[in-house]
Amino acid sequence: SLRAGGILFLGNAETIGAVSGLFSALEGKARLFRRLDTGHAVAVDFPSALLPGRPRAADSGGVEQPLTQSAASLQVLADSVILKRFGPPTVLTNDKGDVLYVSGRTGKYLEPAAGKANWNIYAMAREDLRYELGAAFRRVVREGKPEMLRSVRVATDTGVSRVDVSIEPILQPAALRGMIMTSFLQVPQRASRPARRRPGAGNDQASSAAAAEEELQRARVDIQTMREEMQASQEELTSANEELQSANEELQSTNEELTTSKEEMQSLNEEMQTLNQELQAKVEDLSRANNDMRNLLDSTDIATLFLDSRLRVRRFTSRMAKLVKLIPGDIGRPITDLASDLLYPEFESDVAEVLKTRSFRERTVATSDERWFTVRVMPYHTLDNRVDGVVITFVDVTVAKRLEAALRATRAGPGEEP
Repeated sequence: SLRAGGILFLGNAETIGAVSGLFSALEGKARLFRRLDTGHAVAVDFPSALLPGRPRAADSGGVEQPLTQSAASLQVLADSVILKRFGPPTVLTNDKGDVLYVSGRTGKYLEPAAGKANWNIYAMAREDLRYELGAAFRRVVREGKPEMLRSVRVATDTGVSRVDVSIEPILQPAALRGMIMTSFLQVPQRASRPARRRPGAGNDQASSAAAAEEELQRARVDIQTMREEMQASQEELTSANEELQSANEELQSTNEELTTSKEEMQSLNEEMQTLNQELQAKVEDLSRANNDMRNLLDSTDIATLFLDSRLRVRRFTSRMAKLVKLIPGDIGRPITDLASDLLYPEFESDVAEVLKTRSFRERTVATSDERWFTVRVMPYHTLDNRVDGVVITFVDVTVAKRLEAALRATRAGPGEEP
């Protein structure tokens, strides 16, 4: 708690007392306080027994030697004596009126209030001084300008006296900036001349009337001061109300914009849901069509190869892998880069011719393991009647070729070549 921003933890029966200006209470019921960075020094009164005594010289035989005071110490002591004897009673407070330092005898003007200890200048001011001092103190705090109260009547235990009250904000030094210094200057009483008695006129009545007139004037001044303060507070409240209304209007406008955005997002979400349903239906249709096509191609037991215009593999059936060494990872590769059992040197020229003329070509091709296939190269038409590659089918005619060769051999007879 000695550091700026530090935390002070107290028990249930403890309070921060007169140093309330140095700490601010944290939220919650726990007695936790945060140290304020006020930059003010804290005066601590230590018992006199703890103060260091004068040093004794080792070579003086136990006799005390006077302590040599420095020039700075003498100046501080001299200033303290002068202020105590000739300086006016002064109190140093913060902007809330909490008393931080007292110089001189202020008992004529300030006294502790009955009940719980409250070291605040508003509560400690005597009754005749309380209203004018409080109003002037608030004006000084609000305007930041010094003010002087002239010849204020104060009733004390010894009688009635007059006092000039000086209230001044402290700007220098920086350590005391923001504090308020209140000084009480005793007004010397004038020697009263013996009044000649006149028949039918009483001095007591005249003095009572003058006192009543003075009290009335003071009450009028207090009422005017309170009226001005209430008017200033009303203006501040009006300004704060206008700011709150403006903030409320902005919040309402923001709320309307958010509501509109929410409705737009809901509409967009509904559109996205509808589009998602349509896309799901299309995906299901495409999946169904793909399954139908795959089953159709597998049921025909015909090796089929789909190529694009650059002879890159687009799709193939399972039987095609027995002619060309194809795997699913070969999709997108040129067919000419793959190993094949086909003895088909005219393959590229036939495909180019089909792409150019848009008419199919058909020929019988043998393989390296003496199998025969009828190869049919057809253009691949899109829905907009555009040629986007070729479709090649391979029909196994090995049995027919062998029967044809046997038939020719039988017709040729023995000793003749078929």
